[in-house]
Amino acid sequence: MTTRGAITPASRILLGLAAVAISFAAADTYVVVLALPDMMTSTGLELDELQRAAPIVSGFLLGYVGVLPLIGRISDLRGRIPVLLGSLVVFAAGSLITAAAYNLESVVLGRLIQGIGGGGLIPPTLALVADLWPPHKRGLPLGIVGAVQEVGSVLGPLYGAVVLAFGDWRLIFWLNCAIGLVLAAAIFAQRDTAPAAPDAPPKQGFDIPGAALAILTLAGVTLVMLEPDRLTQGVTSGLAFLPVAGDSRWLTPLALATAGLLALFLLRQATARTPLVGWRQWPSLARETDIWGALLLTTGLGAVIVTFASAEPESAAVSDQAPWLVPLAIVAFAGFAVRQRRAPRPLIPRGALRARPAWGALVVSFFVGASLIAALVDIPFFARLTVHRESQLDAALVLVRFLVALPVGAVIGGWLLRRVPASGLTCAGMLMSAVAFWHMSTWDASSLDNQVETLSLILGGLGFGLAIAPVNAALLAHTADTVHGVASALLIVARMVGMLLGISALTTIGLRAFYAASDKIPPAAELCNGQATACQAYKDAVRDAGITQLHTVFIGAAVCAVIAAVLAVALLRETSSDR
Repeated sequence: MTTRGAITPASRILLGLAAVAISFAAADTYVVVLALPDMMTSTGLELDELQRAAPIVSGFLLGYVGVLPLIGRISDLRGRIPVLLGSLVVFAAGSLITAAAYNLESVVLGRLIQGIGGGGLIPPTLALVADLWPPHKRGLPLGIVGAVQEVGSVLGPLYGAVVLAFGDWRLIFWLNCAIGLVLAAAIFAQRDTAPAAPDAPPKQGFDIPGAALAILTLAGVTLVMLEPDRLTQGVTSGLAFLPVAGDSRWLTPLALATAGLLALFLLRQATARTPLVGWRQWPSLARETDIWGALLLTTGLGAVIVTFASAEPESAAVSDQAPWLVPLAIVAFAGFAVRQRRAPRPLIPRGALRARPAWGALVVSFFVGASLIAALVDIPFFARLTVHRESQLDAALVLVRFLVALPVGAVIGGWLLRRVPASGLTCAGMLMSAVAFWHMSTWDASSLDNQVETLSLILGGLGFGLAIAPVNAALLAHTADTVHGVASALLIVARMVGMLLGISALTTIGLRAFYAASDKIPPAAELCNGQATACQAYKDAVRDAGITQLHTVFIGAAVCAVIAAVLAVALLRETSSDR
């Protein structure tokens, strides 16, 4: 077992595997962009029912963010490797369920489980960097981890396009399952190279019979969900798929046999000396952290995510369900605050974020997310509105110019951390992004035809990339080793909540500008009069109103970036009292 602060080739391999896993999970966030139309038709939805398909995306996001603080805390108490392994297995299981899904509900369930596994990879990986590298050497590894994660966002749509060229959307998730399990096996082989958590249980053997029962159970569930024609139409094999009562696929002989395998698995876990899931540790784990507080925080975050992620960003700021979701979030967050004060061992240990740079990193991350989301959503929107009206793919590829610069900036930012303070580096990066957004607010209908505009996209991407490692490093440098997992999770949550609230606020402001510009357009009947040029003039006027909306959004994003830059100087700057 490696000691804390000991950097070996094996520990670098371990971190590399964890970073690849993060990149793969990040790619899965974007891979649905191209596969969504086929997923909709496979679940019985029409292509014009995009709003009903929103849970396919928001379900993943809900799992990705909702339980992050609890997962981060578990990694502090039980070690980074167990959480990494568990997250990869959960991600693989979610991929399997998604691949075998037969209706919208099963797709959303699979995506939710995928999100829990994918999000759970990030806190232990960032904490692993802090475990293995001393503060003055963390910049570059943090930059590399951030870069690899951003590379995943670039490769996600390309990965989906390649897979869809050779198969259907289900193949994407079958490959996800296989790759997730391969990465889990590789990390398991390197488990001795990571430092142990202070309260980690002693190493135990691997429960091979339990693993075999788990695999057989998952295989049975997959067959029940898929109902392969080759088996269901067989004279003998088809009998296993005939319901013994009613018409539910979950009442077939195969489903009942799968339930029996699940019962055997649970019995094995209850009686084995070294159970696969380590359930005997759960009571002590529940005593060491506040499960009720985690449940309240998850409920609040879930309500926020559904409120804002289910909205159509081009036309609305919040979901139609906001009138009851927002009060639910307020009550849940208030309850969590009470639990933090009264619980003997709160989810976020008291004093964990006492240092100004620690809580300051969360505030800065929030505004970074609020600014970044404008690029991710509205750059493709601008391209589709102007120069790529007929191709959603070409419009999305405009964003790739921005995304490619992000990992480059992340590596540069990590390298510069040895020479430049985190506060100054973050400030510089966000000011670069602010300048890029200001320039985007001057784009006209033909600007993206000019390749020179690629420079503004690259400038914005580099700026955001430069800020990744400094913010992470400031947080980890001013929190104790025993809370790095939960602190890293909160940093991610702050950025994601900033993105959700940011797109809501910016959309609201942008729509007001759009309506104000639209009110100045003469009625179509006055412009058209059967003349094609006049009708085109009306279309151009509506387009220009949309451009006005996006200009307003870009200016708002620039303001958020400037706020992040100012706060970075004010809050991340280290003083003698912060040391």
